[in-house]
Amino acid sequence: MMKNLVVLCALGVIAFAQQRPVQTISTKAGDLKITPIRHASLMIEAGGKVIHVDPWSQGNYDGLAAADLILITDIHGDHLDPKAIAKVKKEGTAIIAPNAVFATLAEAQVMANGDSKKWGAFTIEAVPMYNLKRGPSEGKFFHDKGRGNGYIVNYGGQRIYIAGDTEGVPEMRALKNIDVAFVPMNLPYTMTPEEAADAVKAFHPKAVYPYHYRESDTKAFAARLQGTGVDVRLLNWYY
Repeated sequence: MMKNLVVLCALGVIAFAQQRPVQTISTKAGDLKITPIRHASLMIEAGGKVIHVDPWSQGNYDGLAAADLILITDIHGDHLDPKAIAKVKKEGTAIIAPNAVFATLAEAQVMANGDSKKWGAFTIEAVPMYNLKRGPSEGKFFHDKGRGNGYIVNYGGQRIYIAGDTEGVPEMRALKNIDVAFVPMNLPYTMTPEEAADAVKAFHPKAVYPYHYRESDTKAFAARLQGTGVDVRLLNWYY
């Protein structure tokens, strides 16, 4: 009976893994795979290394590889989740995060907005992410400038931009040569789909994925980008 239960559980993990909308990107150094997990959480695999971005306990990590590197964007609980971090860590896992995270994760290597860091075959760039107008009250923002990091992950000639929680700030709009972008669009914390699309038009990645969108209308985002030449890829981040 126990043996049958173990087999059924294993089959369940395999079936769930097959549902994950894994994306494969060709690079000069070989394939790079991106696995959406939930909300702002994703996994990058390339060159025999595994990078987890903003691991969150609401995501299902069954069957996923442990992290060689963890990227943390911000201090909010859906980005900085010590329990989830502990689950995906292994001996020797590196963590890169903004300074605001250091009080919670003293082991983190701190990157400030504008910093660039080599990590094996990867180069990680920290990009500003912040609110321009939205906050919990007059004169306050959900995300202050300089507190959090978006990241550009460079590998094999491909530049993967993970925006984090942000509005369409000037630093985003000024980005160049982005191959793949992950852009948020949920109120009240980041942008509307229309605002996100307008920001994407400015830096014009080759492909863009809406993420961190909850109930936002991603089809409205896609419609706004029709005819721009940007490849809009809609995935289910809440399966």
